[in-house]
Amino acid sequence: MEYRKLGRTDLEVSAISLGTMTWGFQNSEADGFAQMDYALEQGINFFDTAEMYAIPPSPDTYGSTETIIGNWFASRQTRDQVILASKITSPGFKWIRDGDIMNRKNLNLALEASLKRLKTDYIDLYQLHWPNRGSYHFGKTWNYAPRFDVQKEADNFLEVLQTLQSFIKDGKIRHFGLSNETAWGLTKYLQLSEQNNLPRAVSIQNEYSLLCRHFEPDLSEITLNEGVGLLAWSPLSRGMLSGKYLNGARPEGARITIETRKEHRVHPKTDAAVRDYVDLAKRHELDVCQMAIAFVNSKPFVTSTLVAATNMTQLKTDIDAINLALSDEVMTEIETIRRNNPMPY
Repeated sequence: MEYRKLGRTDLEVSAISLGTMTWGFQNSEADGFAQMDYALEQGINFFDTAEMYAIPPSPDTYGSTETIIGNWFASRQTRDQVILASKITSPGFKWIRDGDIMNRKNLNLALEASLKRLKTDYIDLYQLHWPNRGSYHFGKTWNYAPRFDVQKEADNFLEVLQTLQSFIKDGKIRHFGLSNETAWGLTKYLQLSEQNNLPRAVSIQNEYSLLCRHFEPDLSEITLNEGVGLLAWSPLSRGMLSGKYLNGARPEGARITIETRKEHRVHPKTDAAVRDYVDLAKRHELDVCQMAIAFVNSKPFVTSTLVAATNMTQLKTDIDAINLALSDEVMTEIETIRRNNPMPY
């Protein structure tokens, strides 16, 4: 396994990290235990979760993934071997603090509940799941209109940073990161941290894959030069890059098959790009999922790539992508495919 610095911290995290959002719905606690056991054996020391998991989100599954991880820590006595990341849920779900914004009150409520479920005294990386004001993520790329009260947002950022500072002082978290943020949001947080001597974001967890490259060029420039690591989620675009959803296929139990919300990635343009990537992998005798993960891992602004699987075969394949280095020829062909299939979603 390869390890990389998390932002400007002294933490060395595995270049492939374990995503956990399927545990508690698609996967049982026993499945989650087996995945964590295997990941740790393979040198993965970075696990990512969130209070809102399992996915698809619902009042019935809220918090179940953190509970499974907490039970594993208690069973295996492995807390000190894992760099643990979790997230506070942002506005949108009425069953979570009435869908209210991230502020001092809700940060305290969320963190205490997560610590209890996780059966731990601290979280290594505490992340803000998405901005209060919204962003272009989760299918809003085509109609996101950034209209908000700048001063109100800045005041809230400052309150959030001050609250996070108190968490660090109390030993409840070690660092904080952003998630599904924009270039403006990341820059504003960094600016306020510097101006007020407050904790600095060490990471940003945004979607990044062969099909979703919104992180380039602006966010990548900021993160590279400001020492903020990208934690890339959905490197397989919800499994679409495997090709299993082509021609309208919906395998039983698969993520998009069971999703209760509209899937914005499903589109003829997406299928066209997926076919090209599947064909490229076949011509070079590569596993297409490993090729996709290796591509993400190759980027200098990526600190860790999150992989999540519903079965051990898939998980083993994804983790083994750490051993794959893509040739210059493959990388050149990837860029050609991208130019022929710009922004499929």
